[in-house]
Amino acid sequence: MDIDIHENLKKYFGFDQFKGNQEAIIKNILAGRNTFVLMPTGGGKSLCYQLPAMILEGTAIIISPLIALMKNQVDAMRAFSMTEGVAHFLNSSLSRADILRVKQDILDGKSKLLYVAPESLTKESNVEFLQQVKISFFAVDEAHCISEWGHDFRTEYRRIRPIVDQIGTAPIIALTATATPKVQHDIQKNLDMLDADVFKSSFNRENLYYEIRPKEDAEKDIIKFIKNNEGKSGIIYCLSRKKVEEITEFLKVNGIKAEAYHAGMDAATRSSNQDKFLLEEADVIVATIAFGMGIDKPDVRFVIHYDMPKSLEGYYQETGRAGRDGGEGVCITYYSYKDIQKLEKFMQGKPIAEQEVGKQLLLETVAYAETSMCRRKVLLHYFGEEYEEDNCGNCDNCLYPKKEFEGSEYILEILKLVVETKEKFKIEHLVKILMGETDTAVKTYQHDQLEAFGVGEEKGSQFWMMVFRRALVGKLLEKDIEQYGIIKITNEGLDFIKHPKNFMLKEDRNFDETEEKVQEKAGVSALDATLFSILKDLRKKIAKKNNLPPYVIFQDPSLEDMCIHYPISLEELSNIQGVGSGKAQKYGKEFAEVIKQYVEDNEIERAQDMVVKTVANNSKAKVYIIQNIDRQIDLEDITSVLGLNCDEFIKEMEAIVFSGTKLNIDYYINKILDEEQQQEIFDYFMEAQTDNIQAAIEEFDGDYSEEELRLMRLKFHSKHGN
Repeated sequence: MDIDIHENLKKYFGFDQFKGNQEAIIKNILAGRNTFVLMPTGGGKSLCYQLPAMILEGTAIIISPLIALMKNQVDAMRAFSMTEGVAHFLNSSLSRADILRVKQDILDGKSKLLYVAPESLTKESNVEFLQQVKISFFAVDEAHCISEWGHDFRTEYRRIRPIVDQIGTAPIIALTATATPKVQHDIQKNLDMLDADVFKSSFNRENLYYEIRPKEDAEKDIIKFIKNNEGKSGIIYCLSRKKVEEITEFLKVNGIKAEAYHAGMDAATRSSNQDKFLLEEADVIVATIAFGMGIDKPDVRFVIHYDMPKSLEGYYQETGRAGRDGGEGVCITYYSYKDIQKLEKFMQGKPIAEQEVGKQLLLETVAYAETSMCRRKVLLHYFGEEYEEDNCGNCDNCLYPKKEFEGSEYILEILKLVVETKEKFKIEHLVKILMGETDTAVKTYQHDQLEAFGVGEEKGSQFWMMVFRRALVGKLLEKDIEQYGIIKITNEGLDFIKHPKNFMLKEDRNFDETEEKVQEKAGVSALDATLFSILKDLRKKIAKKNNLPPYVIFQDPSLEDMCIHYPISLEELSNIQGVGSGKAQKYGKEFAEVIKQYVEDNEIERAQDMVVKTVANNSKAKVYIIQNIDRQIDLEDITSVLGLNCDEFIKEMEAIVFSGTKLNIDYYINKILDEEQQQEIFDYFMEAQTDNIQAAIEEFDGDYSEEELRLMRLKFHSKHGN
């Protein structure tokens, strides 16, 4: 099964190895077991059902919430396959003739995947049709939509299980990119799959940089950031449709290719704007949260939140759309407590239970924005995952720590004031008392007579707002649910007055300095940038001709690989990461021609040329090495006959393996390394970002010799690469 699924991975998708839990998940589905997959955006969720669908007999039914997402995924699957009807979707956007063609392809056994919206699944005619079909399994994508505690609840998702039972028995796989333990249980219970095997990947997206900025001159700041990152794709999220329109207009006036997206636009405009973004005719999409659920664009380089989101789950999901290909992903959020107060006002008039949930979610969001801890640590803790590092090196708080100071005297001041004013006022009123401001309300309640009146004037109102927020986050104060916004003191707060203890507050940081550092982070990798630009333009042209998003042709990591290895034939191209023979045949001809011309024009000596020359000059040696390793002759004996030293001999074997031939040197490795040691090195190469030997030597810090690591690298490439 191992060799089989790896061969299929290479055959259908052009990848040499699986990411994270993918292999275990796919084996579980192939074994016909119910499966629950919790995997962050960019972790490769789609492959978990796409590959088993291609391998298993019958058609997999993928239940998905968005028409745009279905079209994306179907286009992507068709790009990987030579069979046009390999994937279809069934939804309200299709004509009668289209529906008949889809159904015929399924009955003829051509279709391996059928994407349906939950609404389409419940139609009687579709249920009757699916009862005639051999179904390999059901996949419920974006499964958090099932839970009322999820950030995107949809009532129609609650009806999936009864319909599945009506259609027929088949395993179920549920997939989501964000779920707290409560949401996870709700999904499993509703889908009647509490027995499912659960695969939970780490929520840590190491490539994403998180930063919170104060919301001062945010529009100008955004323009400056985008101009410094010209040509990169990005999403800007706003909470209101009006703000989406305003920001889009502002970007366009400043010469930025931007489009708007929100639920108030007509479907055709919305779809057209989304396509412009996917087809790289627009660099930036400005949107409400209606945009992007499951949108499979791997090269979004920045996600900006103009407004603070309503929940950390929503924030994680939206920032997760950056850097899905593992490349750069900058996540900047503009934070103002006024925005939080606006969100609180929206909650008034809703049922108390709903207000309670909303209040808790907002409190988590404020705590995240206000924290001086590592943002990654706070975010992962929210999803029930502990992050052990003290400094992640990729968020604003870790890179530019805020100065902390002992603030118990200020906390004590506000707690006493809340008690003295009988817990009947909002933060704004209490800050006015501390600042010594005499408006009508202060005079009416005679609060200008209080001892606290004017004591905090020199610190400024922003400072006192921060102290109140820290006390709320620290649970010394709380907001009354019935009269939202009125501040009450908690038991912990009363205890603090009796027994004051240390309470750290933090200064605001210098954001100009932070922004310079972020610009430094947004650098370009060390590859042939000129060729990369040429290939991106070619990809765009081919994508436009085929009416597909560019990344469906080849993803950025594949183009980057081409800019390092310069493949000039379809055979060489099929060895590029993420290409495979199907894609090379389908789209590779023009790429190979362009690269060949570029190599000739610039007189580039390719790595392949070097390998071919070495092997060509030593063709007898190559054959001798392969034959004698097949016969399991001791490597020292082969080296001795060829008159090579150890380093030269390993280089010869590397030339053989890296050009695509397997060498099985297990018989020799087993003599020098035990099983546990081999597994440790193998695991390293499986997880590492690079197979660079120097990096491996540093990682193991002298535990293994260079020779041992190079031999294990040969074994690794033989098993997974060839």
